[in-house]
Amino acid sequence: MVHAYILIQTAVGRAVDVAGAIAAIEGVDRVDAVTGPYDVVAQVQARSVDDLGKLLLSQIQQIPHITRTLTCPIIHL
Repeated sequence: MVHAYILIQTAVGRAVDVAGAIAAIEGVDRVDAVTGPYDVVAQVQARSVDDLGKLLLSQIQQIPHITRTLTCPIIHL
């Protein structure tokens, strides 16, 4: 399994709406609205890096009011 954090910027005032929409997606383990340079942080899992990319492109980035995402795969040292 591949686990990652996805840092998400949203349109002003839309963080809660975006977080709610992301929470309903299969593969999302946790989602939180946060303060700082990003508005929402999601922890996700997928079977492979390719599946992670598909989750991001076909589902998460299609949610209205998302302006930018940054995917941070989790590594275990």
